[in-house]
Amino acid sequence: MRVLADVHQRDGYPVNWPADPHKWLSHASLLGAWVAELGDRLVGHVSLSGSGEGDLAPGLWSERSGTSKDLTAMVSRLFVAPSARGHGIGALLIGQAVEEARRRGLHPVLDVVASDTAAAALYERLGWERMATVEQRWSPSQLVAIHCYAAAS
Repeated sequence: MRVLADVHQRDGYPVNWPADPHKWLSHASLLGAWVAELGDRLVGHVSLSGSGEGDLAPGLWSERSGTSKDLTAMVSRLFVAPSARGHGIGALLIGQAVEEARRRGLHPVLDVVASDTAAAALYERLGWERMATVEQRWSPSQLVAIHCYAAAS
């Protein structure tokens, strides 16, 4: 939780701090989660899950590929400690989640807030394709622009 709190304080991720951060990291549709260590410190996290309510990328991928959105897996909850950036940890974590999705016969997709330009740049460097940018209402007073990505086939 300490690393997530550091990332939230520095980068604003997650946009809305969860009431129960532990539950947020271990949500119900979780297929797997991985952490990264640098030396003896925990410095990063990523998870893979089935598509859930509010996930936009699975539906876009389904429309585009002509397959069921049940054949996608969401890469999510990716964060790297600010002090550990520049070591390729984010790319390694994403690679692990993608490998597991493909092992399960699922196509990896993700949603990211458009304001998180560093994350979007990472996904694009890794060859992910932006399928669309859409607005999503998170609350009566919060409308958020979301980029939807799919991993390269």
